[in-house]
Amino acid sequence: MKRTRLSLRSFAGKVALATCLAASCLLVAPQISVAQSRGPVQRTIDGKVVDKSDAPLKGAVVYLKDDHTLSVMSKITAADGTYRFGQLSQNTDYELWAESNGKKSKTKNISSFESRNSFHFNLKVD
Repeated sequence: MKRTRLSLRSFAGKVALATCLAASCLLVAPQISVAQSRGPVQRTIDGKVVDKSDAPLKGAVVYLKDDHTLSVMSKITAADGTYRFGQLSQNTDYELWAESNGKKSKTKNISSFESRNSFHFNLKVD
């Protein structure tokens, strides 16, 4: 009779352990699948273009050059001087600059080795 009790206790312990493991898997599994379904994280670059007195420049052209393909994207700033580039690859180096009325800002570089996914650059056109 003692042997039966011991085996029942051992069996009950194994069942409890298996139940806890199954429950923890159910709690973790949805989080993993949601993260995997989002796909790769992509980068964004935003900011403001200002003149030498720090006033926002409406209608300035902001250029973003892909250093891998050498293609250039451009955006025109809003009334408040803001711009935004989205859905950018993490595996690419970029160059960013602005132009307005024949004048150009300094060039900003974004490296593929940078771990951030969001960049904010204010560009000053002198």
